[in-house]
Amino acid sequence: MLIINKIIKIVISLQIIIISTFIPVFFSIPFTNKLFGTLEIPITWQLPSIIIITLIFKSKIVIKAFSFYLIIGLFFIPVFYEGGSLGYLLTPNFGYLLGMYPLIKIIDNLNKRNQKIDYFEFLKYGILGVSSMHLIGIIYNCIQIYYFKQPETILYVVSKYSLGKFGYHLLMLTPITLLIRIINKNRYQS
Repeated sequence: MLIINKIIKIVISLQIIIISTFIPVFFSIPFTNKLFGTLEIPITWQLPSIIIITLIFKSKIVIKAFSFYLIIGLFFIPVFYEGGSLGYLLTPNFGYLLGMYPLIKIIDNLNKRNQKIDYFEFLKYGILGVSSMHLIGIIYNCIQIYYFKQPETILYVVSKYSLGKFGYHLLMLTPITLLIRIINKNRYQS
């Protein structure tokens, strides 16, 4: 029964990760002529979804689900934000996917404390986790740039894939703080 329970948790986590990858982020912005325009932000709900399922389940389950997600995206179905297949290893985005592993481990430290999750404590770990994810992505991009001998692209790649998204990723920690109360309530009722 315990193994079936773990398998169910892994499948649920995998489904959440895949579904959240397909949902882009849009904001409506009013223009000066009183019309509303839509601004598409080049990120998805994948990062907050992974943080939420890490707060709900243990990191072992989330890491297994995320590893399955990477395998599915690299070998079977293009489930990543901008495609898939083994060619995705050569894109700058793949480094940020690898950066999810330390993010999951850092956020899981909140689960190991066996106490209610404090908002400020969550923000501290969230900022640390998002920063580590971006650091891994930047290191991956620097390795690619060094390997392909294109040092002139480093500023462009780092600013487009990291600095351009870092603020949005930090901003996306805010809606999760609203869910912390529900997570705390459910954690201590069972």
